[in-house]
Amino acid sequence: MIELFINGRGFFVKEGTTAAAAVLTCGTAQFRSSVTGEPRAPLCGMGICYECRLTIDGVQHARSCRIMATEGMRIETT
Repeated sequence: MIELFINGRGFFVKEGTTAAAAVLTCGTAQFRSSVTGEPRAPLCGMGICYECRLTIDGVQHARSCRIMATEGMRIETT
């Protein structure tokens, strides 16, 4: 298990989990908002739709379904 932080709260997930799966597993359903304010979340799970974009370790618009969760990772949703 590894510990990461989602919106400042610590969570433990299995090693080998993507950042997107970690966020979903920890109970966050909205990853970001569209330009019109609609809630957005992962759709394709393989990096094509760009709906899973999050701020990961300070990098904005990271495709979270393509990034493996790491110890101490900091993830920010909308």
